[in-house]
Amino acid sequence: MPVDPQRTIYYKRARFTTRLPIDRLYSQAHFWLLEEEPGVWRIGLTRFATRMLGDFVELRFEVLPGRDLEPGQIVGSIEGFKAVSDLYSVMHGNFQGSNPELEHDPALLDRDPYERGWLYRVSGKPPETSMDVHGYIGLLDATVERMLQEQKQAPDDKTC
Repeated sequence: MPVDPQRTIYYKRARFTTRLPIDRLYSQAHFWLLEEEPGVWRIGLTRFATRMLGDFVELRFEVLPGRDLEPGQIVGSIEGFKAVSDLYSVMHGNFQGSNPELEHDPALLDRDPYERGWLYRVSGKPPETSMDVHGYIGLLDATVERMLQEQKQAPDDKTC
């Protein structure tokens, strides 16, 4: 998908680079939220989250459309080559369904996380802790800095 430089901000820190859409809200857990129509939000993982999770193999949702959600409620799971991780709701609302394209091609999460690789839809209101792209850049800076510090403090000798 071509990137419109007018609608994104280029981000680079250490070895991590991405383009962040400016038309979304972001969560502290590295999800993005895009209001598609009044009160209906498309939810996805940021490029940072997809990079941390690795290559995707399968995605499962445990919640049926029409069910009410609470923030932090598990809605499904995502399986990569290395691990299985829970997916959870980032907001109060009503589950409107998952992305049917991901059933056939879970790699869309990695190839196109901000457009075709979205996860699910919710009708409701995002939490007050949601941040705009500039707030998310601050979170990324702090997260990458913490990772770099941990890397510096890790012992070089990794014997068993």
